[in-house]
Amino acid sequence: MDWRDIPSLSALRAFEATARHASFSGAARELNVTHAAVAQHVRALEADFAMTLVVRQGQGMGLTDAGQQLAAGLGEGFSTIAGTVKDLKQDKALQPLRVSLTPSFAETWLMPRLGAFWRDYPEIELALLPHPGVTDLRRDGLDVAIRFGQGGWPGTHVQAVLASPFVVVAGTEYAAGACKLEDLGDLVHQKWVFTAASNEQLVWGRSLGLDTERMKVTEMPTTTLVHAAVRAGYGLSVQLKSLVERDLAEGRMVSLYEGESGALSYHVLTPSPQMGDRVKTFVSWLKRQNR
Repeated sequence: MDWRDIPSLSALRAFEATARHASFSGAARELNVTHAAVAQHVRALEADFAMTLVVRQGQGMGLTDAGQQLAAGLGEGFSTIAGTVKDLKQDKALQPLRVSLTPSFAETWLMPRLGAFWRDYPEIELALLPHPGVTDLRRDGLDVAIRFGQGGWPGTHVQAVLASPFVVVAGTEYAAGACKLEDLGDLVHQKWVFTAASNEQLVWGRSLGLDTERMKVTEMPTTTLVHAAVRAGYGLSVQLKSLVERDLAEGRMVSLYEGESGALSYHVLTPSPQMGDRVKTFVSWLKRQNR
């Protein structure tokens, strides 16, 4: 197809609307433009085709044979486009919302609250895709990503959704025995348990000014195992307070140090500021959990 042989789409839309409404005024109201703009588009088409397309009939407009032929073709073509767009939107609406998130956030924060979300919004299905790194949302077909840091992920629209103090935690026995802390520098010499392939703990550690390269770290594949290891006294971990608040409240863990989150926060990333209704609902729900 050579688009240079096809008149402007705006002119074709103006003519198709004029043909349906049998008037420039009706077409202008539908397209939210002026009467003169519609008339100008139609006259430009007539000049392009070198033939008359519309004629005045009483108070309205009529079509010549050429005008009827063009109107029929445009009506069929625009209907096909509208139907295809509608089908694609319906298909998208039926697909689960694709959410990329860090494994720690998925396992420890979101999963305990997921039942409440589905109770309030049963019509929204979620496809949760745990991944520690920042992905290309458009390339990977993602609707939302949830990441931890200071923001500033290029090529995305970023909103902070969950700020919480971070805490250095230990099991009760470990805190009472082997763990002796005089200042924050002593943290480097302790045994640590982190989640493998997770960036949160390292980001938190560096924000404390710790030399994370010198820390003796045992990695566990999941956050659940990290928490179990901490409770069993295998070492310290640094966690978002909201992720361990139940363990702290019930005495299974002890907080050795608590620091403000500062600029660190969980953020929602979307491909653009223009979000669909389901994405807006999910993001609003996330923000409400921080109140």
